[in-house]
Amino acid sequence: MDEKIKGICDRCNLPNDNITIMSKFNQETICMTCKEEEKNHPEYKNASDVELEECKKGNYNFEGIGLPKDLKLKYGQV
Repeated sequence: MDEKIKGICDRCNLPNDNITIMSKFNQETICMTCKEEEKNHPEYKNASDVELEECKKGNYNFEGIGLPKDLKLKYGQV
């Protein structure tokens, strides 16, 4: 069964209570706890700014700048 259907966060693999949002860093669908952590990350503003610029250029499927190394390490995505 697809993880999104089961209500599991793509990043932390914990139940998301079916409340999700897209990451600014990549194409993960994340829970609100991970989103809050992401918003507090030093690279968040840059990720948000780059995404906005890509949208202005017509790239509505921008993949993101990539998950920062510290978050990759924390969530075992290295």
